[in-house]
Amino acid sequence: MGLTDVLSAETSNILSQKWNIRDGRTVPESETIQFAGGAVRINATVLYADLAQSSYLATEFQQRTAAKVISTFLYNMSRIITSFNGNITAYDGDRVMGIFIGDSKNTDAAKCALKMNHAVLKIIKPKVSAHFQSFKQTEYDISHCVGVDTSSILAVRAGQRGSNDLVWIGRAPNLAAKLSDLRVSGYNSFITKDVFDNMLDPSKYGGTNNDQLMWEKRSFKFLGKDEIVYCSNWTWTP
Repeated sequence: MGLTDVLSAETSNILSQKWNIRDGRTVPESETIQFAGGAVRINATVLYADLAQSSYLATEFQQRTAAKVISTFLYNMSRIITSFNGNITAYDGDRVMGIFIGDSKNTDAAKCALKMNHAVLKIIKPKVSAHFQSFKQTEYDISHCVGVDTSSILAVRAGQRGSNDLVWIGRAPNLAAKLSDLRVSGYNSFITKDVFDNMLDPSKYGGTNNDQLMWEKRSFKFLGKDEIVYCSNWTWTP
């Protein structure tokens, strides 16, 4: 049987497969979901942290320099996610995806975003600039963006037997990823209205007396519709 016949037959099998969807209370791992027709539905908050201008970084600096900067960024972002018991579910080049579940998932993810901003501004940027002379001779500026959304999502295994991984389907993974692509001067953290409405005050208000709203209301177009989002330039010391 030629490859075209194999692809055609397997496509028909996938499309006609009966699905066994179960509700989950924890973030599933690949081995816990059956490969053909298995899926787990969870209510979760998804965070994407993205390093800006990584293509410029990778092409205009030595590869070892770019690799060290990206590795530093991903380590800091991942370590902050796991400090809130978030689950690292994917690395995609210069960005990381984290999933939070439980009653405090929105509060934790929002606080996580603000702590990531501190890490980039107060730890990564000064240390990279001090370590690499080449950064002092360029206009490149290390920056990032974090996007957060919450929804019901479906985890399924995709690929072929022996080479597959989990795919996360739902609004939150897609919208969080889109928000992490935003480049709005002065703002590095973006959360949706659903996240803002369902997080506790400690992640909303800061300042000396904890009475200053740390988030500004904006509008963002997603799939042709206006979505209310909240952006922030605040930092939170990890």
